[in-house]
Formats: sequence, structure tokens, C-alpha cells
Amino acid sequence: MPGKRQQGMSAYIAVTAAYWAFMLSDGALRMLVLLHFHTLGFSPVQLAYLFLLYELMGIVTNLSAGWLAARFGLTSTLYTGLILQIAALITLTQMNPDWPPVTSVLFVMAVQGLSGIAKDLAKMSSKSAVKLLAPSDDQGALFRWVALLTGSKNAVKGFGFLLGAALLGLVGFDPAMLGMAAALGLVLILIVMTMPSGLPGGTKGIKFCDVFSKNQNINRLSAARLFLFGARDTWFVVGIPIYFYAVLSDGTPNGDRAAFFQVGTFMAAWIIGYGIVQAAAPKLLRARSKGIAEIVGLARNWVAVLTLIPATLAVAVWSFPVASMGLTVTIVFGLLLFGAIFAVNSSIHSYLILAFSEAGRVTMDVGFYYMSNAAGRLAGTLLSGLSYQAGGLPACLATAAVMSSISWFCASRLAKGHAGYGQEKT
Repeated sequence: MPGKRQQGMSAYIAVTAAYWAFMLSDGALRMLVLLHFHTLGFSPVQLAYLFLLYELMGIVTNLSAGWLAARFGLTSTLYTGLILQIAALITLTQMNPDWPPVTSVLFVMAVQGLSGIAKDLAKMSSKSAVKLLAPSDDQGALFRWVALLTGSKNAVKGFGFLLGAALLGLVGFDPAMLGMAAALGLVLILIVMTMPSGLPGGTKGIKFCDVFSKNQNINRLSAARLFLFGARDTWFVVGIPIYFYAVLSDGTPNGDRAAFFQVGTFMAAWIIGYGIVQAAAPKLLRARSKGIAEIVGLARNWVAVLTLIPATLAVAVWSFPVASMGLTVTIVFGLLLFGAIFAVNSSIHSYLILAFSEAGRVTMDVGFYYMSNAAGRLAGTLLSGLSYQAGGLPACLATAAVMSSISWFCASRLAKGHAGYGQEKT
């Protein structure tokens, strides 16, 4: 048993390292694309379009990735995700600044779609691995391991936001892309050379239709996840970065550069703080002493609290339309609080999907769940550009509050005693 536990821990460390490297590049890429194309004159809706195919491919990928992992093995899908991300980074350097705006948008959308496939292959592989590698004889291990993986990933992605903004200001768009591709390629080689055994290979006979879950708890949790992430991305993707850039930049090259760093720093701090809280969620919630039914109750209560924050901020920004230091501080504080409470919600969801899943179909259940996650990001991304263009930041925040309230309704449908979750302690 100790040998098996050690083997599982080694595989967990290798999977986590690969996921960290991927998410660092993913965070940097998002900030590079957003700020670079904003400075080229793209409108908020056009900026949202750049990420639409990224999120749309996440829906398609997650729906099929669970089946692919079950059929061909988790290491295969993890490595494929890293390879596709390297290809996307290199391809983005081929964009010609003289292209018409429509051509540029379509090109970047297509490459972002490739990156979306890569991200969700890596995510599904890593999250599924936790269910299979966590020691079953350690009470609370599953919640701790998934919270650590997810929380640390978000902290790393936060550093990626800062890295992307810094690289754009220091070396420019193309050199940043090539440098990240080279670094990720080195990581891929090292992971392939050092990955221990411990992750299952593929199983023949798995049917694609098996991806769709018949477990109502998984379906309801997936719906709650969709609207939870829609609530975040409605203000996070376009609204807040462009709002802060408009407030901070004075229109000069030096002012633009300073604004890049300030916007990137806020986005990085938000993601890093979110990741820290997410990793600490099991301890904050005292999850070791709680059964699944109690944690389901926490899922309902925490998203109810979350809904109040964007609603309050929307009223504040609408009441004081002229930007001031007091208003900016209020927005920053409110969004940091949103991040902390959102992190607890996300950590609870990440645990529950694994707790609800059976070991034999975990990759398919996780893939279906993250398909809903990607659908929420897609809706939030589109709504971020549309709502900001229609009504500025107040409209973004009000829409986020509506999305969060729908997430609460879906979470409230996770009825106690329903077939599909047990009463064991976590």
C-alpha cells in the first residue's frame, strides 16, 4: 500500500506540474491578446469575438475529451493539450498587421479555438487524474487534492496574466509568443521523460453516447457551474480590463505601457487571490468533518452570498458614473471579495463533481461538467462585450448578478438523498 500511495503521489505531482506550465501560458496568452488587440483599435464586441471560438471549442472538447481519455488514456490527452497550445502560440505570430479587421478577427478566433481545445484537454486530464490517484483510505483527501490542484492552477494563471502584460510591454507580441512556445516545449519534453505510471490507459468499447450523464445531481451541478462562470466572465473578460484601461491610460505610449502593467497586475492579483482561497477552501469549510449532503448545502448558501456583490457594485457604479478614486477603490475591493467567495463556490463544485462521479466513468462525467463550465465562459464572454458596449460597467455587473442568481437556483435543486451521492464523510 505505501508503494502504491507513493506512486500515486508521484503521478499527481507530474500532472500538477504539467498543468501549471500550461495555465501559466494560458493566462499570459489571454492578457497578451486582449491588450494587444485593444491597442490596435478593436471594439469591446470585437475583443469578445476573439475569445468566442476559444470558449466554443471548450464546449466541444469537453464533451468529447472525456470519451477520448476513457478510450486512449489520460496521459495521451494531457500531452495532446500541451502540443496544441505550443502550435497555437507559434501560429499567432503569423498574423499580418496589414490584414483587414475582419480577417484579423477571424484568424485570431481560429487560433484561439485551437488554444481552447488544448486548455480543456489539459484540464479534463488533470482533474480526472485526481479522482483516480487520491488515496481512498484518507478521509478528506479527495477534497484536499482537487482544491490544491485547482487553487494552485489559478494562482499560476494569475502570474500568467501579469507575465503576459509584462511581456507585451517589454518585448512585444511576437517575441512573447515564441518565447512561451519554446518554454512550454521544454516542459513537455521533461514531463514525458519523467511521468511515472499510475494513470490508466484506454479502454476499448467505450461509446461516445456514454458521455451524457443520467445522474441528475451531475446535470444540476453542471447547470449551476455554467451560470457561476458566466457570472464571473460577464465582467472579467472584457468589461473590467477595458474599464480600468480607460481610467488609467492617458493616451501616450508611456501611459499605455503603465496601464498595461496596472491592468495586468490587478487581473493577476485577482486570479492569484482566487487560487489561494480555492486551495484553502477545505480548511475554511472544515470539510473533513462534513458529509456530502452538508457540502451540497454550502454550495447553495455561498452562491447566494456571491449574487449580492455584483448587484451592489452595479448600483454603485451606476450612481456615480464619473470615475473617481473612491469609486475605483470600491470596485477593486468588491471584485476581490467576489473573487474570494467565488473561489469557495468553485472549490465546492470541483469536489462535488468528483464525489458524484463513479470511478469507471469519471473522465466522461468530468468532461460533461467542464463542457458546462466552457458554455458558461462562452456566454459570459459574449455578454461581457455586449453588455459593456450597451451600458458600460454597470450593465456588465448587473448581468453578472442575474447569472449568479440562476446558479443559486440550479444549486438549490441538488436535493438531499437523491440517487447519485452518498452519505460518506469527505
